[in-house]
Amino acid sequence: MRGLACLVMFQTHGYDSWLNPEARKTGFFQWSQIGGTLPAPLFLFLAGISFALVTDRLLQKEVSVDRVARQTILRGAQIFGLGLLFRLQEFLISWGWAPWSDLFRVDILNIIGVSMMLMGVMCWVVLRVSRSCDPRSSLAASAVAVAAAVSLLTPLLWTTWRIRWLPWPIESYINGVHNLGEPQPWLFPVFPWTAFAFAGLAGGFLLFSDWAKTHEAMMFILLGAGGISLVYVSRWLDASRVQLFPVYDYWHTSPNFFLLRAGLLLVILLAAYAWCRWGAGRWRFSPLIQLGRTSLLVYWVHIEFVYGRFSILRHRSQDILHATLGLLAIVLSMLALSIARTNWNRLPLQNRFQSLLFRRGG
Repeated sequence: MRGLACLVMFQTHGYDSWLNPEARKTGFFQWSQIGGTLPAPLFLFLAGISFALVTDRLLQKEVSVDRVARQTILRGAQIFGLGLLFRLQEFLISWGWAPWSDLFRVDILNIIGVSMMLMGVMCWVVLRVSRSCDPRSSLAASAVAVAAAVSLLTPLLWTTWRIRWLPWPIESYINGVHNLGEPQPWLFPVFPWTAFAFAGLAGGFLLFSDWAKTHEAMMFILLGAGGISLVYVSRWLDASRVQLFPVYDYWHTSPNFFLLRAGLLLVILLAAYAWCRWGAGRWRFSPLIQLGRTSLLVYWVHIEFVYGRFSILRHRSQDILHATLGLLAIVLSMLALSIARTNWNRLPLQNRFQSLLFRRGG
C-alpha cells in the first residue's frame, strides 16, 4: 500500500507542478488531482497500522506500559524532527526565492510524527485504565472514538471555533492557517489528518487480534465490506438535507468526505491483501513493494525533482504528453534509487565503504 501511495503521489505532484494553464483546465488534470486526495490518507493510515503492530509486539514481550509509551512517542518525535529537517533543507535549497514562512509549513512528515505521538499518548492512557487481559479491543474502540472526534471537530475548528489567539505557526498545526489568515487545504494539520492515523490504528489492532490471526482472510473481507458500507453512508449523509455545521465544505473539512476516504482505504487494504496473497505481489520482484520499502526516501528526493530548483521539467509549462514522460522518468528513477538503497543495506557493514574505493591493482 505504501508503494501505491508513492505512485499516486508521483502523478499528483508531477501533473500539478508541470502542466501548463491550458492542460490544467482539462478533465484529465481534475481526475489526477482527485486521485491526489489518497496518498496522504494512505501514509497516515499505514502509520497507524504500523504503530499498532509495534505496540502489540511490545505488549506481547511484556514490556511495561510506560516503556511502550516512551518508545512509541519517541519514534513519533523522531519523524516530526525529520519533517522539520526536510523543511529546512527545502528552504536552504530554495534560498533567494522561498519565503521564510515555508520553514513553518505543516507537511505530511510533520503530521505523521504528531499523529504517532498522539497515538502513543492515547495508548498509554487506555492501557493504564484498561483491566482487560487482551486490551486490543479497548485500544481499537478508543482509536475509532478519537478518529470520529477529530473528524467531527474539524469543520468547527476551521471556521466558527478557530483558535485565533494562538500564534499562526501553532494554530497552523490545528487547522492549517499558516500565515495567510485562513485555513489552507494544501497543508496537513491535526484536524482532520490525524483521524486517518487513528483509523489505521483501530484497523491494526483488529488485524492483530487473536480472532484475526485464525481467520485472516475473513477479517480482511469484513474490513473491505465495512469500507464499502462507509462509502455508501458517506454519500447518503452528503445528500441529506440535515446539516450539522454552520459551514459545509465537503472536499476539505466534511466528516462525510472523511468517511468516504476511510472506506476507500479499507477497500484498498482488502485489495492489497488479495494482491499480495494471490496476485502479482507473490512475484519475485514487485516495483510497488520495492517503492514501499523506501517510501520516506523517495518522498524526500522526488519533491526536489518535481517542485524544487532541480525540477526535471519547467514548472507550469508542459502539455499532458511531456508531463507524462516526465512522470515516467520520475517513477523509474525513484525505483532505481529505492533498489540502490535496498542493496546498500544488504552489504555487510565492513564492506560498505570498501566497495566505494579502488583497490590497488584492481
